[in-house]
Amino acid sequence: MLIISLMFLVTFSTIHHCSALYENNEDVIDLTVDNFQDLVIKSKEMWLVEFYAPWCGHCKNLVPEYVKAAEALRGIAKVGAMHLDLDVQVYRDFGKKYQIQGFPTIKIFGADKNEPEPFEAEKTAKGLAGAVLKAARNKIKAFLEGGSTKPSDVITLTDENFDELVLTTDDTWMVEFYAPWCGHCKNLAPEWTKAATELKGKVKLGAIDATANPEKSEKYGVQGYPTIKYFAAGSKKSPLDYDGGRSSIDIVNWAVEKLAETTPAPNVSQIVDEKSLRAACEDTHLCVLTILPQILDCQSKCRNDYIKLLNAMGEKFKKKKWGWVWSEAGAQPELEKALDIGGYGYPAMVVINYKKLKSTVFKGSFSKEGLQEFFRDLSYGKSPTVAVETQELPRINVIEPWDGEDKKVNSEETDEGDSGWKEEL
Repeated sequence: MLIISLMFLVTFSTIHHCSALYENNEDVIDLTVDNFQDLVIKSKEMWLVEFYAPWCGHCKNLVPEYVKAAEALRGIAKVGAMHLDLDVQVYRDFGKKYQIQGFPTIKIFGADKNEPEPFEAEKTAKGLAGAVLKAARNKIKAFLEGGSTKPSDVITLTDENFDELVLTTDDTWMVEFYAPWCGHCKNLAPEWTKAATELKGKVKLGAIDATANPEKSEKYGVQGYPTIKYFAAGSKKSPLDYDGGRSSIDIVNWAVEKLAETTPAPNVSQIVDEKSLRAACEDTHLCVLTILPQILDCQSKCRNDYIKLLNAMGEKFKKKKWGWVWSEAGAQPELEKALDIGGYGYPAMVVINYKKLKSTVFKGSFSKEGLQEFFRDLSYGKSPTVAVETQELPRINVIEPWDGEDKKVNSEETDEGDSGWKEEL
């Protein structure tokens, strides 16, 4: 998720432009832990702020849209970006304070600088600029009406934005269908708001006026108010009905329980090129890499049994959100060498921290019990780690994906090989 922040413009000599993703860009201001308080929190201007990591693929893809948004907001709001180095304690504390749990995260620092608004719109220049303008309008309206300017973590939904925000994203949602005149809805409102804040970063909470948005209300069979639906990540075709209590504690506990139940297991994918490795491992905390025996030594049933075991481990530890990949012995020799695995027996396994280039080699029995014990120790931080000797992972060979079939020894090649030896002898 992205963070939008509004900040005060100081003299040019005090502004440094982002040294990594936004180097030499005049419109995106480099923010650090040292200057954040003065530039953002103490300012009177609105800021759109992105928290990023240079290794993050999604952050790199966002750059052109973020720069375009900064140009569009020139003179209206300030746009900044901070490289949040989580290896440094002060940055870890900063990230915890502002609930930054992934990259890129964007927040808007506007009406209440100590409670920035999370960015919830489409990650395009139009979506970014539009979110800032909306925050500015809300601030002006609240000021003129004499009301509170503190933003809510409950996202307003309509027939027009429902599909874009809820159905076509990978986020998990709880949506309240309400009526403005409903007494139970009014009583639920403060509890719903508290729950939205507590669940931020895990489950998004939205509210839709069913009387003004009949299309979605009819689609989901809303008969009374409030009606609450749970839309799990992935397929949103069959949302669950909320059947818990009406306090924020009840809502949070119910959501956390359902989140654990409905989180899909990760896909255990084959490394066929660098892109496939990055896709599985780059944006995860840890990545489980397994080297399976060559197909001649372990035919399709044997290999599928190993993959089935890995899938079972992925299901059991899915809440960890690790990446899972496999490769055939010898297919990626440079990778095996860099991670110090293979060469002495297969299957072999190593868990790598893709960002810090640290690894933990599995040395137990490659069985359900052995793997469960290893992953439990890993979860509790009991497994020793070593630094990868190289500063970056080696080149990944491009190979054909396994077709799922057995492989037979070519008899002609074997005969030719035998005759060759006979001639030499």
